[in-house]
Parts: sequence; C-alpha cells; structure tokens
Amino acid sequence: MKAVMIIYNLALTEKLEYTLEHFGIRGYTQWDNVEGVGSLTGVPHLGTHTWPEINGVTLTFVDEEKVAPLLEAVKRIDAINKEVGIRAFVWSIEQTV
Repeated sequence: MKAVMIIYNLALTEKLEYTLEHFGIRGYTQWDNVEGVGSLTGVPHLGTHTWPEINGVTLTFVDEEKVAPLLEAVKRIDAINKEVGIRAFVWSIEQTV
C-alpha cells in the first residue's frame, strides 16, 4: 500500500476529484485553505492580498498498482494547467490498523 499526497491550487479541486473517482479511489482526506510556496517554479499561495491564491491537499492510501496511473493523471493535469500548479508525493505504508 502507498500513501499519495497531492497538493494543488484549489482551482483544480473538481479535476482532482474526478480523477480519483475515475480510478476508483474512494477513501481520501482533504484539507482546504492550505498555504505554501512551491519549490520549483510556483508562486506563493498564501491567501493574502499580494499572493491571493490558496491550495488544497488530498491524502489517499492506494494499492501499488494504482500509483503510476494516478501520478500520470496528475502530470497531465499539471501540463494542461501550468499556471495554477499541482504536485503529488508518494511514500510506502508499512502497516495499517
């Protein structure tokens, strides 16, 4: 099992939720109104007058075979929506209860 954390401009919420549904990913947790600055080319998303955009975070736990297609979908969303930004991070889950 893998954890996938996706951080995205809130403008992409609908596209991300559609993507999760498309891959049959039902279990996830979302946080809205998350502030941050991208490490590559992104501008700050701080919800301020100067930097008004804001992020969301979705955390989901999926079987390993769903990771590659999900990351490819995130990559496509990012390629189409370069100005708003979306990133995904994956790590292994050793145990769950």
